[in-house]
Amino acid sequence: MIGTIRKHSAVLWWSIIPLTIISFVIFMGAGPTRSGGGRGSGNVTLYGKEVTAEAYVHARNEFFIYYWLHYGEFPDKSPNFNRNDLERETYVRLMLTEKAKTMGVHVSEEAMAEGAGELLRSIGRGGQAVPMSQFLERVLQPEGLDATDFQRFVRDDLTIQQLVKTLGLPGALVPPQEAGQLYDREHQEVSALAVFFSASNYLAQVAVTPAAVAQFYTNNMAVYREPDRVSVNYLAYDLTNYFAAAEQKIGKTNINNQAESYYAQNGLKSVPDAKTPEEAKAKIRELILRQGAQAAAAATAKEFVTELFAMEPVVPENLVTLAKKKGLNLRTTAPFAATYGPEEFPASAEFTKTAFKLNAESPFSKPLVGAEAVYVIGLAKQLPSMIEPLDLIHARVVQDFQNQEAANKARSAGTNFYYTAAVQIAAGKTFAQAAVAAAQAPKALSPFSLSSQEVPEAGDHADMNQLKQAAFTTQPGHMGNFFPTAEGGFVLFVQSLLPVDEAKKTVELPQFLSQVRRGRENEAFNFWLQTEANRELAGILKDSAQNTASGAAKRP
Repeated sequence: MIGTIRKHSAVLWWSIIPLTIISFVIFMGAGPTRSGGGRGSGNVTLYGKEVTAEAYVHARNEFFIYYWLHYGEFPDKSPNFNRNDLERETYVRLMLTEKAKTMGVHVSEEAMAEGAGELLRSIGRGGQAVPMSQFLERVLQPEGLDATDFQRFVRDDLTIQQLVKTLGLPGALVPPQEAGQLYDREHQEVSALAVFFSASNYLAQVAVTPAAVAQFYTNNMAVYREPDRVSVNYLAYDLTNYFAAAEQKIGKTNINNQAESYYAQNGLKSVPDAKTPEEAKAKIRELILRQGAQAAAAATAKEFVTELFAMEPVVPENLVTLAKKKGLNLRTTAPFAATYGPEEFPASAEFTKTAFKLNAESPFSKPLVGAEAVYVIGLAKQLPSMIEPLDLIHARVVQDFQNQEAANKARSAGTNFYYTAAVQIAAGKTFAQAAVAAAQAPKALSPFSLSSQEVPEAGDHADMNQLKQAAFTTQPGHMGNFFPTAEGGFVLFVQSLLPVDEAKKTVELPQFLSQVRRGRENEAFNFWLQTEANRELAGILKDSAQNTASGAAKRP
């Protein structure tokens, strides 16, 4: 099974430098095609050297592999990536590899072999490397790529890693003393009291009238716009109906032997959530059986689809007709959008994407393998984007109106409390006394720092970033301003800054220092990259944009 690369693979640690969408130039128009060589044809130079068409194609192919490893699809298949981005990223890669050459950066054959092996393990399952032949057949070759492209990608990616380390070296020179100061800043905890103002406490005070609800709806009509949606008819070939046939075909003894063999090679790491060898082997047997059931269900679905696609003329109703003829249970989903998929069952991204590709000329899908079933789907209805009428969503609008008005009342109460408490504190009362006098209940928060992930007492009243901003912009011994939130707001009183736990600091500082150095290293490299790209690529992409605009103007 081929998956996408693990995000924290050591081989691609430099990928925290994002796909570079360089902001120094506005680039418009069409870029290169998969079969073309871009603009590397003798009139483009990097560092004084000509960029040949061959070099451009090589860099572009490498970027295709890079993109697949990170996103599980090739850039020309992604709706979030266009040809303009592809040309830009290809030239960035060309620039980086050429710079590495000028600096004499070299990767050994041993490092390349190790890097290729780690990549193949990263896209496998349970630490098991995907066979190179399978990777070629299933991923690279359908896209017109081959083993040479992969070898070149591994070499250049390792080269770029070395370049990042070299050019980012100044940023990595962080002395331990500075890291210690940064550690103190991020880990020193604050002791604080808070009064939260929640919309839920003010709902009963909201007056709901038809006029107010109608006005609210009119003012917020854009919120009630439904996106393009689709409804599909579907047949679900439930995997549980094929387990017995799969077990008979594979053989119970064979399944057990395969599970034993796989476990012997990989151990408990092959099933991370298993606690014992017996549990791990049972899960492996279940996986083998499930894969057999998927194959059997897919074969049955394929037989149905073959007959369906042979029906003439091709109309959406054919699926209904054939399912009825065969006595199959055809169901219909409620309308769903591309962003959330059907509500009747957990659907894969492929299912939703396929559903939105259906049309009158191509109303059916091939079998789609899901976690619990294999599906055949057909177009039932397409619903264009629209603003839903008030009478159809009245209850929802009323609830939204109540929530907004209640939140406004909560914020008003919080603001009033702040001014009242400020007067009482100035008169000598404590924050807690001022809160009680205003019929509010102050909460003592668990100590937290800039590195904390949660404060249990805050619940849903405020998120961590809001609490941190309020706490660390307020002097100890003082009350902060009222801080509005989506559901109301809060007022924080900072009691004191607590001393840093020195014993904990001693243990954690080495790893913290390493993290700081890596971060600074990448900051230094990104600064170099922006500067270098401004000089080497701005003219190239500017000329390309002008050529594209000129070509577009000549089109009839």
